[in-house]
Amino acid sequence: MSKDLRANIRTIADYPRPGILFRDITTLLGDAAAFRQAVDDLVRPWTGARIGKVAGIEARGFILGGAVAHQLSAGFVPIRKKGKLPSATVSVAYSLEYGLDEMEMHRDAVRPGERVILIDDLIATGGTATGAVQLLQQLGAEVIAACFVIDLPALGGVRKIEALGVPVRTLVAFEGH
Repeated sequence: MSKDLRANIRTIADYPRPGILFRDITTLLGDAAAFRQAVDDLVRPWTGARIGKVAGIEARGFILGGAVAHQLSAGFVPIRKKGKLPSATVSVAYSLEYGLDEMEMHRDAVRPGERVILIDDLIATGGTATGAVQLLQQLGAEVIAACFVIDLPALGGVRKIEALGVPVRTLVAFEGH
């Protein structure tokens, strides 16, 4: 039975600052049927597509990406905030709605030509996802797609990822920011 994933996403007004409507997927993750459906919907287009790795953006992308990697029998690559990984890394600076940040991944996480899917919970302005795609491409990965549970289309993030030549898949969209 198909669930309405939107109904399982909580909206928190004025978080992390006034005027923002924060889309919280912890309620979706806490509902076994909704979580299963979200993972199945993210996996479906890539079944049988020979995906080598799934890369997840810290932190909710780890939860979703790990589940997707398991379903695809692929490896998992964590993309983390700077200073959190123990081995040799590559890093990229990226724009946030509220300033700049930096993220990194292990230098040996992907091989040149390896087929990778990027996963996170939400795409807004696209700064974080753009940085993640650039990291993967810097190491020679073929980024097959970037997948998100939630899209905030008014903020234009999907267009930024598609401009990098990476198709985007989202499951639900919310107006506003």
